[in-house]
This record gives sequence, C-alpha cells and structure tokens, in this order.
Amino acid sequence: MKNTIDLWAKTVKTGIIKSNLIPMIAALMLALYTYDLSFIEHIPHILFAFVGSAFIIGASGIFNNLYDRDIDAIMQRTKSRPTVTGELSARTVLIVGIVLLIVGLVILSLTTLLAAFLGFLGVFFYVVPYTMWTKRKTIWNTEVGSISGAMPPLIGWAAVAPDIWYPAAWALFIIMVIWQMPHFYAIAIRKKDDYAAANIPMLPVKTSMRRTYLQTNIYLIILMFTSFLFVPLSWGLTLCSLILGGIWLWISIVGYRQMDEKKWANKMFAYSLIYMMLLFITVIIYSSVGMILQ
Repeated sequence: MKNTIDLWAKTVKTGIIKSNLIPMIAALMLALYTYDLSFIEHIPHILFAFVGSAFIIGASGIFNNLYDRDIDAIMQRTKSRPTVTGELSARTVLIVGIVLLIVGLVILSLTTLLAAFLGFLGVFFYVVPYTMWTKRKTIWNTEVGSISGAMPPLIGWAAVAPDIWYPAAWALFIIMVIWQMPHFYAIAIRKKDDYAAANIPMLPVKTSMRRTYLQTNIYLIILMFTSFLFVPLSWGLTLCSLILGGIWLWISIVGYRQMDEKKWANKMFAYSLIYMMLLFITVIIYSSVGMILQ
C-alpha cells in the first residue's frame, strides 16, 4: 500500500503541488484582506480553492510525466519515475490525470468561474506550449513554462475577489513568473549533463555561463521593480519584496565572482526557495494580522 502511494506521489509531483499551493493561499488571503472580506464566510471557497488547485496541479504533473517518458528515461534524476519504469501503466495514469483535471476544475468553479478558467489556462500552458512544444525546441522554454507556474496566485485571488485587476494580485503573478527563471537556470546548471544527454535546450546547456549569469541578473532586477506593485496596498510588503530581491541579486553578483558555476548554482537554487517561502509567508501573515485588526 505504501509503495503504491509513493508511486502516485511521484507521478502527480506532490512537491510541486505543495510549493504551488503556498502562493495560491497567500494570494487568496491577501484578496480577503484587500477587499475586507470575512474569512469565516469564505471558508468553503478556501477549501474548494485548495483542493481544486491541488487536483489540477497534480493533473499537470501527470500529463507532463506521460509525454516526457522518452527524455525522462535518459536523465538520472527522472529515470526512476513510475511512468518510465512501467510500475504504473500509461493508460491508468492518463485516466487518473483526466479525472483529476475535470474534478479539479469543477471544484474550482464552486468558488468562481474565473478561478476555474485560470486553472484551465494553467494546465493548458504547462502541457501544450511548454511540455509538448518549447521544452524541446528553444532556450526560452523556461519563460513559456513560467506562465503556468505563476497561475496559482491568480487562481487564489479570483477564488474570493470580485476581479483580478488589483496591482497586488499582478505583483504576485509577475513575481512568480520572474522567480522561475533564476530558479530553473540554477537547476539546469546543477543538472547540466542530464539536460544535455536528453537534448533539452536549457539556457545554460545551449549558451554560455556568462549569458546565463547576465540573464539571471536582468530577471532579478525586474523582480525588484515588480515590488512596487505592492505600493497601493502596503509599503511594508513593497520593502520586504525589495529586500528579498536585493539579497538574491547580491548573492548572484558576489557568488559569481567567488565560486565556480556549480557552487553558484547551488547557492542560487537554495536562496530561490528561501525567497519564495519568506515572501509568501510574509504575505499570509500580513493578511491574517490585517484581517484580525480590521
């Protein structure tokens, strides 16, 4: 029984589900605070958003695993996936993925139709433009994939808010978009041989380390400027985002001068996780305290 659970956990990519639910909840809480909405009255929406998002993210992971079986079999870090080893049949995995997608979208629609639509867009962008097209074709695959990876904040916001046009909602979305480039460039450097063997055109594989470093810093600067979208809501969140982004840029510049590329990538990867956790936990705490004091 435990082995079966472990197999399905790898297939739906539970780590990605957990990491994407944090920004979704953060945006949802921020929307409740921004529009002065009752937390108690919106508990059903919160639960539906949580479960529905988890289901569609799991479905995305399943579809990605199914389509990428050929290249996953080549890479050291993915060759033990159940879809590669055959421990789970492709037919069964596909059926479960479709069920998760449909049920997840239905559950999200119980919050708002907009949240369900955004959920569908997230899955579509991850499966079609990213997995089935750009991942194997261009060094810009990370940028394309970042759109789907940034959908959870918009889904969370749309689940309770009357619209998604408030600047803070887009701050969270853009931050999630930009965050993915330094994060995945670092992964690509750490697993460069794997990606090269599978002929996946990640930026560090197809271009120079210098190009990757410069492009990373450009994105980090954009990330810092994005912080100012929080200004209409909170200077505190603005400064927090600026400081966290500034630390990341400092790590990149100083680390690049002092370390080899693998050590630099390890530092960048580790801080990318710290950045995301600190920022979105801060948003959750800020929103929670704000609702209590309202």
